[in-house]
Amino acid sequence: MDPLSALRDYTIRGDLDKIVRVNDDFRFGSDYTFPCNAETAYRSKQGNLYTLETLVYYIKNHHIKHTDYMHDARALRIPAVTFTDRKPLLDYLTGKVASSDSIVWNPPKFPEEYRPDASAFDADSNNNNSNSKNMDVDDARDSKLGVAQDETEQMDYISVIRSIEKPLKDREAILECKNRDFYSVLVASTKREEERQRIESQQRKDGLVAKSRLMGADERGLGLGYGDEMMGFDSKPKMHLKGGKIGEGVPIILVPSAFQTLITIYNVKEFLEDGVFVPTDVKVKQMKGARPECVTVQKKFSRDRVVTAYEVRDKPSALKPEDWERVVAVFVLGKEWQFKDWPFKDHVELFNKIIGFYMRFEDDSVESAKNVKQWNVKIISISKNKRHQDRAAALEFWDRLEEFVRSRSHS
Repeated sequence: MDPLSALRDYTIRGDLDKIVRVNDDFRFGSDYTFPCNAETAYRSKQGNLYTLETLVYYIKNHHIKHTDYMHDARALRIPAVTFTDRKPLLDYLTGKVASSDSIVWNPPKFPEEYRPDASAFDADSNNNNSNSKNMDVDDARDSKLGVAQDETEQMDYISVIRSIEKPLKDREAILECKNRDFYSVLVASTKREEERQRIESQQRKDGLVAKSRLMGADERGLGLGYGDEMMGFDSKPKMHLKGGKIGEGVPIILVPSAFQTLITIYNVKEFLEDGVFVPTDVKVKQMKGARPECVTVQKKFSRDRVVTAYEVRDKPSALKPEDWERVVAVFVLGKEWQFKDWPFKDHVELFNKIIGFYMRFEDDSVESAKNVKQWNVKIISISKNKRHQDRAAALEFWDRLEEFVRSRSHS
């Protein structure tokens, strides 16, 4: 019987405790004796045949965790059964399946024992014929012994190689990363984090400075409100911009203070930074504290390493002449009275120096944007219900704004 069949028979009978190792052999009770390094007929998915030592150790320890089993096998220098072979091999050895595709029946050829016929000892037989027959048998036996001896020597050679094999690296050894220094990685990541915090701190500082300027203007009585009783622009503007370049300081984005527009001071931060539109009435209910006078926004969903901060305001009447030089964009309401007392003589001058945006729902009527279509304004449409599309609209705003700022800076 071959080693694999003997091991399966003993496993099914529950006689594994009768399999005892004596030196370099396994003794199956008083029935069989096989070398420990004898190859069995069970082939792993990696292509090699499992040895009897591997299968005996596995079947006696199949109940423990695979990681613990691998650790113990390595400690004993016993080749382990792979994780993918565990269940199919266990099912076959315990008798749950009668056969397996992994079994390759190709047992080694051992020399056959010669048993002479009774006629060879018949006194009446021809001695010459008997001698010639014996010579033929001896020649055949010698040739078979030579072939078997060669195969046995080859098998022993492979077994010797495998017995002295030692894995150089395994998963745990690679994870240990011996003789590796990751201090430079830690230093680089720390520097990047410090630079990020510095930029964020500077942006918060810019926002606070802008807010303090706005509050100072209110305290000095410069916050002159505007109503909707006057239409169009003043014939004599109060202030004029110097040239076409952006003034020094944080760029300003203006939004309407009226609630009938989609983008206001309440929800502009979520839309421009997170790419999510939240209705103004919902944000007002969620807000705790006083109404914001100034909001600082920045383009977060960008691969650019340098992030520019923008102030968002909804009181253009509180802006000083130097503040108007920093205004780069405006969300228009679609009404003429929105631009009352602005320092521009007409729409052409206004939208040449400031880029305009008009936010609308996709299914709104064309009449709602009738005035806007006559102006040099970018119309951005969003869905009333599909919030996953808001990010694309916010990206369109940032792309248009950055392109405009670049062209205005080089003009």
